[in-house]
Amino acid sequence: MGDYVKFAFMCREKTRSIGAKVAVVGAGPAGLAATGYLACEGYDVDVYDKQPLPGGLMVFAIPQWRIPPERVISGARELEEKFNVKIILRTKVFAEEPEHEEGDDFAEKKANLEDIIKNYDIVLLATGTWSSKTPRIPGVEARGVTTALEYLYKWRIYEYGYTTKKPPTGKNIVVIGGGYSAIDAAEKALKTGADVHLVYRRTIKEAPAGIYEIERVKREGVTFIELASPTEIIAEDNKVKAVKFQKMTLGPPDETGRPKPVPVPGGEFTIESDLVVFATGESPTPPLRNTTAEKIGLRINKDGTIAVNELMQTSIPKVFAAGDVVTGPSRIGPAIRNGLKAAKSMHYWYTAKTGKLISFSEVITQ
Repeated sequence: MGDYVKFAFMCREKTRSIGAKVAVVGAGPAGLAATGYLACEGYDVDVYDKQPLPGGLMVFAIPQWRIPPERVISGARELEEKFNVKIILRTKVFAEEPEHEEGDDFAEKKANLEDIIKNYDIVLLATGTWSSKTPRIPGVEARGVTTALEYLYKWRIYEYGYTTKKPPTGKNIVVIGGGYSAIDAAEKALKTGADVHLVYRRTIKEAPAGIYEIERVKREGVTFIELASPTEIIAEDNKVKAVKFQKMTLGPPDETGRPKPVPVPGGEFTIESDLVVFATGESPTPPLRNTTAEKIGLRINKDGTIAVNELMQTSIPKVFAAGDVVTGPSRIGPAIRNGLKAAKSMHYWYTAKTGKLISFSEVITQ
């Protein structure tokens, strides 16, 4: 990656403006990759993001050793300095009064989605997955229960100096899940000096993070327990004291194609804990509610993702969508590819609509 992530890898600097205004909502990997592509093609791009820095989860959740945040921020800065991209931070875009989502701590301003759609020639929605899923079990509302996204985000803003409030810590931290968020949260918890249990309802072979990652954090000191699912958060005075688990065995495949965890009769046990971190998945966060989506003609799928066609175009022709808000939670590479695919489609659509010729750089890269 060099000293920084180069989002505008098709050209060295912006050489022209075709006079078309693009709004990109979300400065994560998909949004920034699309911005770089469109800036090289001569579009005037404004990027909106609710965080105080661009980069999305690359900067505010993913561990620094996986992707150094300063490289991402430097890449975004290049877009501003060499490509005249305007990055508008601390601004939450929503179609009506915004719902509170994780990571909203620094959203000081609001921008109306319908106004953005009206005022720009093309719009890309790349708002990601800023809403964690937690199981509906007794005690889940107790103090000392959080999500991996919230836990990692709180630590990152504290480390960046955006807040002096130290994130919650504990002596015995239980992390529930088997994906990368679970690994990252368990590793962070370990670095705070806690005893850490990582509990997953299937076996290590089915864990989305993979055997290598789980074995790695086990070597660092994390206790890994497989085939166990939480059934209750035990609290005292509304403060977490322990987690009750049910032992599981693997049954026939479920809708995901993986073996379905089935309870083992009588197989209950508890783990003492003063902090519980649920890393049980995130949901897409489109910048509008379903009722407003219906009103303005933007289709949202049942799983909360924005519906798009094969060109990443939504049911509103000038509005495209990309990244995790379309695919559900993914990794950085697929999100970047998705953003680039959307940007190419946006360029094709605009040139076809306006009758302008596709640029020479586009022709030679086809």
